[in-house]
Amino acid sequence: MRLLSFLAGLALALWATLAPAQDFKPAVVFDMGGKFDKSFNEGVWNGVSKFIEETGVEVMEFEVTTETQREQAMRRMVERGATLVLGVGFAQADAIDAVAKDYPDVQFAIIDVFWLDQPNLRQYQFREHEGSYLVGVAAALTSETGKVGFIGGMDIPLIRKFACGYVQGAKAARPDIEIFENMTGTTPAAWNDPTKGAELAQSQMDRGADVIYHAAGGTGLGVIRAVADAGELAIGVDSNQNGLAPGNVLTSMLKRVDVAAYDTLMDAMNGEFSPGVVVLGLAEDGVDWALDEHNADLITPEVKAAIEAAKAAIVAGEVKVHDYEADGTCPF
Repeated sequence: MRLLSFLAGLALALWATLAPAQDFKPAVVFDMGGKFDKSFNEGVWNGVSKFIEETGVEVMEFEVTTETQREQAMRRMVERGATLVLGVGFAQADAIDAVAKDYPDVQFAIIDVFWLDQPNLRQYQFREHEGSYLVGVAAALTSETGKVGFIGGMDIPLIRKFACGYVQGAKAARPDIEIFENMTGTTPAAWNDPTKGAELAQSQMDRGADVIYHAAGGTGLGVIRAVADAGELAIGVDSNQNGLAPGNVLTSMLKRVDVAAYDTLMDAMNGEFSPGVVVLGLAEDGVDWALDEHNADLITPEVKAAIEAAKAAIVAGEVKVHDYEADGTCPF
């Protein structure tokens, strides 16, 4: 009898542990460019896939190809029983705001949004300007021509935030550095135009730029290819893109959207989900720069020391990186 009682108690405890996971039905809506875009969406997918591997929990997913699909996809996920819906990117803000309002008992989260106000919504904001400052230091100190470039995707305050941090870091490291800046376009198509990215990169290289940083999603793949073909150096973004052109990608500005996705899923599964805005910068390991076997030979000890010194100063509050989104200006 004691053995039976013990086994019954053990079974009950196991059921109590598994029940939340069994009732948990998460979903993720990737934005245009797809989950294998080698950049922003893929960073989120890395976090989602890590969650799946560790827990065995199935995650419903949808890859948006048109703007009208965002809200439709979220509503469809809820209708299929989703208890948590994760939206990828600021372009999904209006959609997730509307759906979260209509389904107050469902949990929602979104990356790159911080201005919504729903009691069942978690929002992630990143200090991209801090990570961009670091790669700006790397670009300026590595450039042989004294000219570097920045190519953004859609011309919006968020991407201007990347650019401004990059400019500040480059000029802090090398005051006489010359910086070229281009945006790809003003519509969502700007995120997925590698041909235009390559053209803009070539234009900057024709003017002397030998290091070019992109924050342009799929468009940035064209930037990297063009820069590598010319024998110059690119800087990747969001995911670690060093391996896309080993020897021609100086570094990548890491935006840990994978951490945001993974934490959201784990918290919701474990009953620890909380709404509100989560801000991730250098101090929280939310942004960083990438050093691995693909770019180790490109980063000199002096450049590495300068980057790490800048990182420490930012984390300590000794260096304040200007946030373009705060006032719509870049004073550098």
